[in-house]
Amino acid sequence: MTQPLVIFDLDGTLIHTAPDLMASLNHAIEPVGAEPVHYDDMSFLVGRGARVMIQRALEMRERPVSAEEFETLFDRFLEFYAKSMPGQSALYPGLDAAMSRLSDAGMPMAICTNKLEHLAVRLIESLGLKDSFATILGGDSISVRKPDPEHILETIRRANASSAVMIGDSSNDIVAAREASVPSIAVTFGYTDIPVEQLGADFIIDHYNLLTPELVNRLVDAAKSKNALSA
Repeated sequence: MTQPLVIFDLDGTLIHTAPDLMASLNHAIEPVGAEPVHYDDMSFLVGRGARVMIQRALEMRERPVSAEEFETLFDRFLEFYAKSMPGQSALYPGLDAAMSRLSDAGMPMAICTNKLEHLAVRLIESLGLKDSFATILGGDSISVRKPDPEHILETIRRANASSAVMIGDSSNDIVAAREASVPSIAVTFGYTDIPVEQLGADFIIDHYNLLTPELVNRLVDAAKSKNALSA
């Protein structure tokens, strides 16, 4: 039997990227006189891609800009962020061992992130992880992104999988998974402005030592039973 695909969100789920995103964001908005954002702001700013992050930061600092100025700030962000990779970004504790457990059980892995695809791929390559994933879909890989369920469904198709579990840290991940009829796991250590317990995930973990093939299979089996009853 084909093993389920384990899909990871990137920022705040697979990799702790907040320090580098924050440094790049502050570099981007500095020319318009915006006060730097702080680490506590990142749970609100991260999750919907770089453009939304910059837009939210400018709104937070009450620094409206023209469309042309915004594109300049966006390019400034991309250049700084790409050059600094991997910077301080690092895997969350226990993830190496968890990925080994999944791989040993024959479970393929993928990434579905709202980060631009070329930045996601570059970050994963810089950390020596690209060969671990069957596919990587970014926020610009197709015409929609999370919380649209099609983002997850296309990830599953490209990985040639028949079932999956989505692991994420925000409402984007959990809502997209629910709408795609895919079971979800929420992590407590990511970036969300909504309490993790309120996201509605099928399971919550506070450390990757809890991520096991047995858990993945249990969630997939439960989702199959639920979907069969509602059919």
